[in-house]
Amino acid sequence: MNLITDVAGLRVGQAMDARVRSGVTVILPDDRAVCAVDVRGGGPGTRETDALSPETLVDAVDAVVLAGGSVYGLAAADGVTAWLGAQGRGYGMVTTTGAPRSPIVPSAILYDLANGGDKAWGLEPPYRALGIAAAEAAGRTFDLGTAGAGAGAMAGSLKGGVGSTSAITADGFTVGALVAVNSFGSVVAPGGRAFWAAPYEVDGEFGGVPLGPARVRPEDWGLAKRDPRPGANTTIACVATDAILSPAQARRLAVMAQDGLARAIRPVHAPYDGDVVFALSTGRRPLGEDAVFALTRLGAIAADCLARAVARGVYEARAWPGTAARSWRDLRAES
Repeated sequence: MNLITDVAGLRVGQAMDARVRSGVTVILPDDRAVCAVDVRGGGPGTRETDALSPETLVDAVDAVVLAGGSVYGLAAADGVTAWLGAQGRGYGMVTTTGAPRSPIVPSAILYDLANGGDKAWGLEPPYRALGIAAAEAAGRTFDLGTAGAGAGAMAGSLKGGVGSTSAITADGFTVGALVAVNSFGSVVAPGGRAFWAAPYEVDGEFGGVPLGPARVRPEDWGLAKRDPRPGANTTIACVATDAILSPAQARRLAVMAQDGLARAIRPVHAPYDGDVVFALSTGRRPLGEDAVFALTRLGAIAADCLARAVARGVYEARAWPGTAARSWRDLRAES
């Protein structure tokens, strides 16, 4: 399907509020999964990321949540946590009658508060409810573009969105990526419609426009946000594999996958950005005897998948009606 859910043992659910122009994406493993995180942006918004360090007690998670809404969006994980706990899922050292287990739900948020939607929610931001709705909607297929956590996103000065891709290695490992693109930097090269990620495209998945012999000056950022505000830009993502990984190996996968953002967005990891990449292992296939080389291959492929997912999310995005925002499809092809 060319989605992160091609990785065995994963489902994805999404929900959005069209009035608010925001939403939530939940990556839901069938069973608890090893997880790690790599944070590169200068203005991240996260929850439960400290618990993912290899030296900590928790060795697996129950879900990963990506959400719009800036700090308000962190409440989406509250909803997902409650939903999981009601099903008896979560971490527990001892069994106490009547006490729920403790679901581990790391999450990251992006800023979409200035996109023209109705944010006058007073004491009742919608994100907890959106988190529950997204978890309940989890399945193997899901919408790309203006959906879920990417509903209100902007990629530079173009409409951003949710993108996903996958790849299968020659020896049968599956790698996938999912991203909500809300970057300060541009995802297309100056003067045209070609994505920076064009060299990694598979089967015309984001339009088949070749990058060509691009020559770019150091400060020619193309369709980046011209007047950025601190905290208003973030690209949040999750990569996954069916390989059996330790928490330390999953952390290396997340670190290598971050390079996918650098291949697809210019500039990236700026002080304005809150770039975060999670890595999940569903633990279906051993790495084999040469585990170090196998992990190296998976990390390189994860970076490619993430670069492709960034472009695919913007390619599939549509601007909200009545707004001045342009989508990628609104750009004119170079003559």
